[in-house]
Amino acid sequence: MSLTAQTYWAEHAWLNGVVEPAVVIETATSGRITAVRTGVTVPPAGSVTLRGLTVPGLANAHSHAFHRALRGTVQVGSGTFWTWREIMYQFAAGLTPDSYFDLARAVYAEMALAGVTTVGEFHYLHHRPGGARYDNPNAMGEAVIAAAAEAGIRITLLDTCYLSSDIGKRGRGVAPNRHQLRFSDGSADAWAERVSALAAAAHGDHARTGAAIHSVRAVPAADLGTVAQWAKDREAPLHVHLSEQTAENDSCLAVHGVTPARLLADHGVLGPRTTAVHATHLTTDDIGLLGGSSTSVCMCPTTERDLADGIGPAKRLQTSGSSLCLGSDSHAVIDLLEEARAMELDERLRTRARGHWTASQLLRAATEQGHAALGWDEAGRIETGALADLTTVALDSVRTAGPLPRLGTETAVFAATNADVRHTVVAGRHVVRDGAHQLVPDVPAALAGAIAALRT
Repeated sequence: MSLTAQTYWAEHAWLNGVVEPAVVIETATSGRITAVRTGVTVPPAGSVTLRGLTVPGLANAHSHAFHRALRGTVQVGSGTFWTWREIMYQFAAGLTPDSYFDLARAVYAEMALAGVTTVGEFHYLHHRPGGARYDNPNAMGEAVIAAAAEAGIRITLLDTCYLSSDIGKRGRGVAPNRHQLRFSDGSADAWAERVSALAAAAHGDHARTGAAIHSVRAVPAADLGTVAQWAKDREAPLHVHLSEQTAENDSCLAVHGVTPARLLADHGVLGPRTTAVHATHLTTDDIGLLGGSSTSVCMCPTTERDLADGIGPAKRLQTSGSSLCLGSDSHAVIDLLEEARAMELDERLRTRARGHWTASQLLRAATEQGHAALGWDEAGRIETGALADLTTVALDSVRTAGPLPRLGTETAVFAATNADVRHTVVAGRHVVRDGAHQLVPDVPAALAGAIAALRT
């Protein structure tokens, strides 16, 4: 990525929880912020004006890029998570490295239009249908990483260990079904060998590699430690789907006599570099395990309600010690502002009380805390030395016009949508300008073409 030094003048900027008017943000060829100055009422000569409220770039901490192809299709009729999963398998079966690159590039461009500057891709489409490896065993992962670069955003590829279709009567796992064969490396050691080669390869400054355990259903208990140790040795982020469905809890209790959270804790999976995704159906003890170990939690409200999964105990988790972040997961919609307000609004529905988080706290979950969960601790803040990743939300659209500018945070979080994102800057580079993607000229056409190719 070729970068140049740039000076931006933000009409309003969210600095450490406060909306400040007339802010200059200077960036360098390193892709970092070199200066932040407030009260600059006249844009400096040569600067780029950002009208609206400029916030740190948004972090989408949980993505399955190929699920974007399901949008609309899975809304026909009724069903459950498990019937949804069968449709998902059909789309997964048709992907190749080339078609996945096309789809992921379009999806990540859609994210950039929505203000996302970093994505955490929970990646388990590793091999050919039937399980045979590509000549390059990491061809699928490298296609996704390349797609993020062409869409102009950062990525943490969370390479996922997925070995079995269920826990099995003795906890040793059930062989993958025919759809899942391409997800599996055969053993945790084989997974570690493959992902080590991926992590060692040069992919550019926009990409980092982490690890993921798909779930306690898909990784036998005896193999959990292998994945956890791989991440620990590299100080890499480790993510895991946790208690998304009650069926997962029931199976784990029946076989192991403990909840999934306790099983993960007993095998060294939980901790400050770990993020539990969903964490919907937890016991009080589970909440204590996650919070007490400083395990972060990624809530994905639009997917959790789309799949009728339930409402996770986000507030209790935060109170217990877990940092919260957000993801669009299955991409029923890609709108981190909606995910942020949904966390608060879902909690209101559950408790019939308002005001569990301030707008600034919700915005931190969508920015700084999400970046931390993905291993980008230097992102998510507008301050000297931070990565120059910015998102500007319009304050003059039909959704956002009217409130005083000092209420810009509340307006952005509780009223704005992805359609109000006016600018997206990554490493100082203007990726989305006035609502138009600068690298992918026609994002809707790119999406339509990539998805249509999977139906043929």
